[in-house]
Amino acid sequence: PDQSGAVSVLYELGGIIVICDAGGCTGNVCGFDEPRWFERKSAVFSAGLRDMDAILGRDDRLVAKLADAAKKVEAGFVAVIGTPVPAVIGTDYQALKRMCEKKTALPVLVVNTDGMELYDAGERKAYLELFKAFAREKLPVEAGRVGILGMTPQDVSDLKAADRIREKFRTQGLKAVCYGMGDGLQEVKKASSVEKNIVVSPAALECAKYLEENFGTPYEVDYPLADELVPDMDYAGKKILVVQQQVIAGTIRKQLQKRGAGEVMIAGWFSMEKDLLEAGDVSLKDEEDYISLVENGGYDAIF
Repeated sequence: PDQSGAVSVLYELGGIIVICDAGGCTGNVCGFDEPRWFERKSAVFSAGLRDMDAILGRDDRLVAKLADAAKKVEAGFVAVIGTPVPAVIGTDYQALKRMCEKKTALPVLVVNTDGMELYDAGERKAYLELFKAFAREKLPVEAGRVGILGMTPQDVSDLKAADRIREKFRTQGLKAVCYGMGDGLQEVKKASSVEKNIVVSPAALECAKYLEENFGTPYEVDYPLADELVPDMDYAGKKILVVQQQVIAGTIRKQLQKRGAGEVMIAGWFSMEKDLLEAGDVSLKDEEDYISLVENGGYDAIF
């Protein structure tokens, strides 16, 4: 669900994250969807809405709880993450934002997720809210500084990936900033100082375009660790299917083509951005789609 994606973007940034639910959605985020929950702390709260709170829209209860939490937790901002409950009753997020900012004196982000979309839709909304709120100042560009947009455990499936990307760029004399995985809110505020952004997942593409429009920061779509994902084999003339999130899959495709692969197609379960599609790429809706693709595609290899 989209609310898990939104939380994953904000998880390491030192805010109070309030999931606007009755308790179940927060259990899913912390118990299943966020692997960092087991190894590092983050202030993730459930709004704990009771039936009548939800039905009658008692936003003042939520604001009071949040004000109490803000006294006990040192935080740089508050994020209110939507779930099916506020979506069904039509919660006015902007009013909630104003009420919370008055009570806590902290910046408040509201992410209008509804639990009905996939995780990358929630990430996309959270990235835009985050960078619009905090990346406001046009700073001088620092040579050798590169922003990595789209790093979340859901997107790269590897909690050590950000460290390896930073190390890879360091050996080239560059500094990589992996927003939300090892690099915190201060780096988000300095987003305009990077030479370029590298987009490693479709969820961050819209944010990269926003930063380009506002600060003139160019971006490229690439996954710096893709070469590690392609084993040494004979790919000459082979027909290959790559099933992954679209950016990693696209970078693997380039690696395979360099090694002489014939036709390489991409299939994805999540966002398939039009700008990144090539002929033959497939958006999968369910396992039946995947089964028929594999049975009828005549592939020599599947990633």
